[in-house]
Amino acid sequence: MKLNGLENVALKNTTIVAQYMNVLVTGGAGFIGSHLVDRLVARGDTVTIFDNMSSGRHEFISHHGETIHFIEGDLLDLDAVKSAMVGIDLVFHLAANPDIRLGTIVTDTDLKQGTVATYNVLEAMRCAEVKNIAFASSSVVYGEALEMPTPESYGPLFPISLYGASKLGSEALITSWVGTFGLKAWLFRFANIVGARGTHGVIFDFIHKLKADPSRLEVLGNGRQEKSYMEVMDCARAMVHLTETVDAEVNCFNLGTHDTCSVRRIAEIVIEETGFEDVSIEYTGGDRGWAGDVPKTMLDPNALFETGFATNFDSEEAIRHTASTLIQEIGLE
Repeated sequence: MKLNGLENVALKNTTIVAQYMNVLVTGGAGFIGSHLVDRLVARGDTVTIFDNMSSGRHEFISHHGETIHFIEGDLLDLDAVKSAMVGIDLVFHLAANPDIRLGTIVTDTDLKQGTVATYNVLEAMRCAEVKNIAFASSSVVYGEALEMPTPESYGPLFPISLYGASKLGSEALITSWVGTFGLKAWLFRFANIVGARGTHGVIFDFIHKLKADPSRLEVLGNGRQEKSYMEVMDCARAMVHLTETVDAEVNCFNLGTHDTCSVRRIAEIVIEETGFEDVSIEYTGGDRGWAGDVPKTMLDPNALFETGFATNFDSEEAIRHTASTLIQEIGLE
């Protein structure tokens, strides 16, 4: 099986994959998916969105009007997925449970919405003879990595959350479909993605907490949790860029930046952007925000950058831009 990214080797200065005319985006009405749809429509593709709207929003895609085809459906309904797959050239599979913490309460959430949903996408692709899939995986597959920055070749992989287990299981299903049924795959291991249209995550939570009580901000953990962040438009550009420029059977890439930002610093930035004064930051204690939270992650994105891609934001810039944007979207009154 020919691999890119896993050995930190990427093809340079090439344009291998032609534009796809018919693209299916699962989770295309969601936070990351809707920005990806924006990029694909701008490229001239015919885009079909398949979304159950559990976290998606019609207002994220309504500006496209009739230029896109929207299907409200459940990936657990295999027949519905098979129907949506007819005539598709490339699948961007982004649909999943977006809230890692939910898996600690409803423990089969990630199994169903992640692993089983991925199986259904792959089986529908096999039946419809669709050969190309790009998958939104995550840095959580690395678990508490001993090597930082963490390259794609790091292993063995021991995720510590149910969400991470689901993402790693989905990667394994996809590579098995590559080996057995001749698919081509792009696996994108995301850093923490932030930006406009955000519906969850630490910045979103902080803004809502400050909106409710501008005098104090509760932070889960000790505030020293430190992770890589990537702005959502950079993420969408990177996904499209890689499907256009690398062409192995399996193309595995970290999507992130060269730096990190702590939760403590995020709290400070959000407070600065709100303009609130004399805010008390209160920490709940402990080295992680919730069960399954990885206290520190830092991805090695060199394989991505070696393909000629560059981000517009580093981690702190992405956080400040997101805080400013989400404050406008959410409001403080």
